[in-house]
Amino acid sequence: MRTLYVVTHPEATHHVEGVVGGWHDSRLTSVGVRAAVCIAQALRSRIPDGAEVELFSSDLQRTLRTADEVAEAFGVKPVLDRRLREKSYGEAEGRPQEWLDRRFIPPPADGERMDHDEGVQGAETKASWARRIYAAMDEILRSPCEHQIIVTHGGSLTCVVASWIKMPIESAGHASFRAPSGSITTLREDDFFHNRQVVSLGDTRHLDSARTG
Repeated sequence: MRTLYVVTHPEATHHVEGVVGGWHDSRLTSVGVRAAVCIAQALRSRIPDGAEVELFSSDLQRTLRTADEVAEAFGVKPVLDRRLREKSYGEAEGRPQEWLDRRFIPPPADGERMDHDEGVQGAETKASWARRIYAAMDEILRSPCEHQIIVTHGGSLTCVVASWIKMPIESAGHASFRAPSGSITTLREDDFFHNRQVVSLGDTRHLDSARTG
């Protein structure tokens, strides 16, 4: 049986500064660092001692810092993959969120959504974003390891889950599997039917101690 634990990085500086994240290389706040410790502890409690564990992470500072805590808990080294980054917002990255909000063109309710132009120079379309994450997932899942951890971003979680359930990219225009920062989503595939289950989406119970610490 294969289980994937998909972590969305906890609070980062772009959250508290009110600026656009994307590929802007923000860092974890002190609250985020405490949350990363709680994430690592929660994962350690869910995976049997002695089990082989593989750890994959986006290469941005906020995800890498989170992955470092997990790596220490399991004695493994994270595999960094830039394809697991958040959606790129082009020239909006690092600017105030309201700067992006004034320029953003939302996708239509019907019609073309995957290749929709959001009106921001250099921003990725949902199609290009999904293609790189699907490619990263294909590579991760070629490994037979039964316990895998992926540290990524809140927006990118949608593409990870859509890939996991084998949703065709062209059908993902309306898909949204959003979860809070610092959450753990658990995905499982059984050995008999090879069905792929979303066991839990965006679990944050482990963060209670980080909020009060």
